[in-house]
Amino acid sequence: MTCQVVSAARRFLSPTARPQLEPLGRGLINDTYRVIEGNTSWVLQRINRQVFPDPPAIMVNLRRVTEHARLARKGCPETRWRLPELIPTREGADYHEDAAGDCWRAMTYIEDTLGLPAIAEPGQAEQVGRALGWFHRLMSELPADDLHDTLPGFHVTPGYLATFDATLARCSDQVRTPELEEALIFVERCRERAAVLENAKAEGRLALRVIHGDPKLDNVLFDRRTGEAVSLIDLDTVKPGLIHYDLGDCARSSCNRARECSHPDEACFDLDLFRALLKGYGREAGGCLTGEDRDYLYDAVCLLPFELGLRFLNDHLAGDVYFKVSEPGQNLRRALGQFRLARSIESQEREIRAALTALQCN
Repeated sequence: MTCQVVSAARRFLSPTARPQLEPLGRGLINDTYRVIEGNTSWVLQRINRQVFPDPPAIMVNLRRVTEHARLARKGCPETRWRLPELIPTREGADYHEDAAGDCWRAMTYIEDTLGLPAIAEPGQAEQVGRALGWFHRLMSELPADDLHDTLPGFHVTPGYLATFDATLARCSDQVRTPELEEALIFVERCRERAAVLENAKAEGRLALRVIHGDPKLDNVLFDRRTGEAVSLIDLDTVKPGLIHYDLGDCARSSCNRARECSHPDEACFDLDLFRALLKGYGREAGGCLTGEDRDYLYDAVCLLPFELGLRFLNDHLAGDVYFKVSEPGQNLRRALGQFRLARSIESQEREIRAALTALQCN
């Protein structure tokens, strides 16, 4: 563990504490550590300024969202549902900025929980849907205008497409391998779908709400004993947005039979898992959806794999400057996996639309 990490941890500890620190999670953006003090634990994170250029705004959002959740939980103390809460520095601040300009924050560690590397059966998918539905229902009482947009352009697919076009133009001499050619052809085929949700927002059909922004499976915590989903973590991306991006991204992550970093050929959208996810989501937040919200749900489910694949592909062409990689070509393989997942969704459009229609009745 580097001296910088240890020094940052001590800003949230008593001067005499002797904690243990260990890496935590599989995040591609922030650096995350578990800090162990005797029988208690908490989470230390370094916010990636290259991705999040305004850490103070992120911390304002975190304070508002976690306080809102804490107050709501007071009215229902028996529930296990909760969000991580901020731990102040010794001076009472919400975060610490070190001499290198890195921003560090501490949050509670939700004990007796675990994350899942993949969904094994529909019951787990239903729990993931409940987790996202609980978050949307809870945050429906918090005005979106109360939060900063800490990532302008995040989940704005036409913007990602424009960035990709500019990157591709600068990389015109890129060697066109069969894998890259496949990815480029898919982008061209799906280009027209990129603006469907943003157009609906601009026309007043879809409204901004508080969204999680990154409700992938890795960010859902399950009770070790009961198997119930009890939390959504990694709240840096919480912001005003369209709940369609959340639901589409959650389905993309949870209903793919392959992991994002697995071999692209394994990517396949599991309809049974999707139906279970919708069942859980509908139980918690089905009543929050308007008729026009439901009209665009299939578009969201189909769009989000394309959007993430586009981001992976752009990063591959740009030299792997955003997503962490462990070997050359990994972001290209990630992109192909998402594009093949999108094709799997397209091939099941009728069944997916039928599942979404059933959600309307919940």
